[in-house]
Amino acid sequence: MTVYVIVHGAWHDGDLLGPVAAYIRAARHEVHAPTILGNGPDDNKQVGLDAAISSIADYIETHDLNDIILVGHSYGGMIITGVADRMLGRIKRLVYWNAFVPQNGESLMDLVPPPFADMFRNLAASGETGGFSLPFPIWREVFFNDGDDVGAREAYERLNPHPIATFDDKISLTRAPAAMEVGKSYINGLNDAAMPHSLGWHPRLSERLGIFRLIQVMDGHEACFINPRGAAEAIMMAGRD
Repeated sequence: MTVYVIVHGAWHDGDLLGPVAAYIRAARHEVHAPTILGNGPDDNKQVGLDAAISSIADYIETHDLNDIILVGHSYGGMIITGVADRMLGRIKRLVYWNAFVPQNGESLMDLVPPPFADMFRNLAASGETGGFSLPFPIWREVFFNDGDDVGAREAYERLNPHPIATFDDKISLTRAPAAMEVGKSYINGLNDAAMPHSLGWHPRLSERLGIFRLIQVMDGHEACFINPRGAAEAIMMAGRD
């Protein structure tokens, strides 16, 4: 039995990974899908990146998890990179699922196109809580591009405001991801439009892992809603020995 810890992306929480986790559990693996601090519906949205990383590291330590396959989706790549830097000895393999792969001193804002960063900051500035949400048309056309409109609207209603500081804060690492002595995999959805393909996830970010296993699928960014079985199969392929 393999132990998977799957870390969700921005605007999501761990509950939204439930269908993906169910398929992996059906294959007789142990699965954890914790919610990052700041991403719960009732969480304080003033949370920064260091506290967000610490919340997942604390979860792993509290549950005494070892030899784990640590999976990060999208923004979750920032989190799993920070967690691995702190407790690499508990991790068997890192799996980046159309996820950010930061180097020391980089923020998520550094890794997206400047117009995206400007949009995120403008959305956050319009509120007072430190959290912000995506307008539905952007969610529909960019994140949920390969799903139908009914599914897009149902999924959108389940999202939570995301703490802007976690996008602005720069990560502090003692080593580059490529230098981390652990197995690494990258799952690349060929229909993922959350980043423009001229500045895409793979190979621009995936190659920062050094030697890694590449799993390519036909999914878009929100396979956790649209194709949870396929997402589970990709994760298990990425995490296999």
